[in-house]
Amino acid sequence: MTDSSNASRKTLLLACSIVFLDMIGFSVLFPLFPKLLEHYVSNEGPDSLVGQLANWLSELASGTDGKMKAVALHAFFGGILGSVYSLLQFLFAPFWGSLSDARGRRPVLLLTLLGTALSYVIWFFAGPFWLLIVARMLGGIMAGNISTATAVVADVTKGPERAKGMGMIGAGIGLGFVLGPALGGLTADWDLTTSLPGLVPYGLNPFSGCALLAFVISMLNFIVALRSLPETLPPERRGADARTRTLHPFKALKGIDDPKLRRTNMAYFSYLLAFAAMEFTLAFLTTSRLDFDPMDNAYMFVFVGLTIALVQGGLVRRLSPILGEGKLGRLGVMLTVPGFLIVGLTHSTGQLYLGLGFLSVGSALVMPSLSALASRLSPAASQGLSLGVFRSMGSAARAAGPIIGGGLFFSWASEAPYLLGAAFLLIPLVLLQGVSAPNAS
Repeated sequence: MTDSSNASRKTLLLACSIVFLDMIGFSVLFPLFPKLLEHYVSNEGPDSLVGQLANWLSELASGTDGKMKAVALHAFFGGILGSVYSLLQFLFAPFWGSLSDARGRRPVLLLTLLGTALSYVIWFFAGPFWLLIVARMLGGIMAGNISTATAVVADVTKGPERAKGMGMIGAGIGLGFVLGPALGGLTADWDLTTSLPGLVPYGLNPFSGCALLAFVISMLNFIVALRSLPETLPPERRGADARTRTLHPFKALKGIDDPKLRRTNMAYFSYLLAFAAMEFTLAFLTTSRLDFDPMDNAYMFVFVGLTIALVQGGLVRRLSPILGEGKLGRLGVMLTVPGFLIVGLTHSTGQLYLGLGFLSVGSALVMPSLSALASRLSPAASQGLSLGVFRSMGSAARAAGPIIGGGLFFSWASEAPYLLGAAFLLIPLVLLQGVSAPNAS
């Protein structure tokens, strides 16, 4: 192995570790949603912003009763916080990506990592609910580090090797989503207000311990990038046209001339829209039909996360050179369809896990394949912009999917997000028909 390939591999591993640590810091919040809602409503009263939000969410969940109503209320609250994050990520990912094309990957990645750390500082002092919202908004704005890290992978890989690199990025995201909630659960009862009461007037809250953990992880991430991550986009390869930088994701999408790249972006959006709607309602389904408790649901999501990470980290790199990214993406979509149907009609734990297996393997093939496809179809001088738009489409889907899925689940039927989702997956299948990457890029 040459020095150049060794350096590229090291850079690839660094980019994956940055994404992994970033996802841990982001997802530690997930187990806290029930306690967050209860704390802020109790602290600020039913007539406050968060109190009115809780009343509105309670009305949305009025079609359920008992345990399911509480689950729905807390999940809707988490969905709103997640949608705020995803909406800002949708708006800003193309901007960070195009800025990295003009200024280089390293400074943009360092800036967004530092901004993410600042969002956790705000959360640490988020005594009032509005400061928690500000923290989530800043985190969403700075979430361009995912698309920038993906552009780093595109810079150091070529041809079919790019799908392998995207698979490693996906594995880092999947493992981060597994470990983050676990760490969040472990720190859920770490209440710093009892040991540091003098900071309570400054906004210290019962969740500041978890925010501190997320801050430490994000600063570790920043230090790793600052000390070890090289610049992967030399000056001669940078796009000099500042007019390509835009805060408007749809304008950025319209500016992409390649019809295959547009179809890839729309396939990613439509796939993730159906997947996010399913993902959001999954805990409702298992709680109502299989009487799952929170620990059962945690095991379920660990199974999904580990399966995705294993497939993306191993299977993708073997299949991509054989099938190509376009065909591998279509195969993933086709595997997801029976997963939707089996899970939507499930009435036993065994049937559920069979369906989850199809879903996990299918999505693990789709995500890195479409990422690699979008990258290989993009001009070298606009990798950051193209991948920023690509990630932006995914963020838009993740912002809208939970709302659509929750509406179908509670207003129509529990199987609706799954059966309609399976039918909706015909859209990315059609869009990806005949789409393939060039042989050498």
